[in-house]
Amino acid sequence: MHAPESRSSGSAGARASYDVLVIGGGIIGLVTAWRAAQRGMRVAVADPEPGGGAAQVAAGMLAAVTELHYGEEALLGLNLASAARYPAFAAELAEASGQDVGYRACGALAVALDADDRAHLRELHALQLRHGLDAQWLTGRECRRLEPMLAPGVRGGLRVNGDHQVDPRRLTAALVTACERAGVTLVRRAAARLSAARARASGVVLDDGTEVAAGQVVLAAGSGSGRLAGVPEEVLPPVRPVKGQVLRLRVPAAYAPFLSRTVRAVVRGGHIYLVPRENGELVVGATSEEMGWDTTVTAGGVYELLRDAHELLPGITELPLVETGAGLRPGSPDNAPLMGPTALPGLHLATGHYRNGVLLAPVTGDAMAEVLATGELPGEARAFSPRRFGRPVSPVPQEQPV
Repeated sequence: MHAPESRSSGSAGARASYDVLVIGGGIIGLVTAWRAAQRGMRVAVADPEPGGGAAQVAAGMLAAVTELHYGEEALLGLNLASAARYPAFAAELAEASGQDVGYRACGALAVALDADDRAHLRELHALQLRHGLDAQWLTGRECRRLEPMLAPGVRGGLRVNGDHQVDPRRLTAALVTACERAGVTLVRRAAARLSAARARASGVVLDDGTEVAAGQVVLAAGSGSGRLAGVPEEVLPPVRPVKGQVLRLRVPAAYAPFLSRTVRAVVRGGHIYLVPRENGELVVGATSEEMGWDTTVTAGGVYELLRDAHELLPGITELPLVETGAGLRPGSPDNAPLMGPTALPGLHLATGHYRNGVLLAPVTGDAMAEVLATGELPGEARAFSPRRFGRPVSPVPQEQPV
């Protein structure tokens, strides 16, 4: 198979046909399309705005170690495998697109502000050590030596040199360009309904009525993946939207360097992170709200983030607030992704990445390209097959295109 000449279009034309059609042009959909095209497949991506969506509000933490949660140990191996691929992945993507993706090997620091949070962080450290992870316990004074802007009341923390960051906005822009250069067709319409022929997925009908045929279809529409009409209920992905509000501040030159690495904390039981970019931007998040499809930025959400950030870094209130935003993470029942073939032949899933969509981009792209080319998921991805779930109990209503 040979990749066609690059093309970006508002519609695919009458009965356009491809080897692979990816529904969803976020990070996961784009990396899947790029890797599939590199294997010689004729690929199209259906999305009204490729590169939009959750990536525009994501912080881009590559936090395989500091994101470890009890009960999610099975996900740890996948996260670590993807983190290990990131330096080569970022370099390859930068070369393929001619764009910097904002990858920074800066490390991370998780800190505690009171005795309860310190005890929780100590338990997390013990869990990390049981899994052989590289995390160093620091006293409060040692934390402030690394990051002088931290509040004097910091009680201790964990230094994780292997947790880094990337800029999701730059990453998606680079993926769009890399896809186009690899011959991927960007169909700038929403998918309205899955098409099937002879009990096999065969493409989609777009929101303008255009039909796009494909030998294989990948549903990678993030939190909207459960809304596509025409998907049989027994294979409809059990994903839900989880709202997160994020702030972006600017660090004036007079205040630089404000932070040198990603800083995370639990303040009054709520998680907060601060991610400093090389361009002077400081990203602050993250709320986690089960609010359905609501993406409203609320005064309460902004207040809580600024209040908690101020307790952690008192000087933050001197910085200009330049942007607020809210996005929807695609949550799954076990907070882990769904990757690979479904029970409907020809239909694959690449969704449900929840907090780790940016981190898991390299391993997801490789796994999806492998299954599309050979029919087999690689070993590290097999535990995340969509078939681990039974019939969804309450699928999301399918009224709207994704």
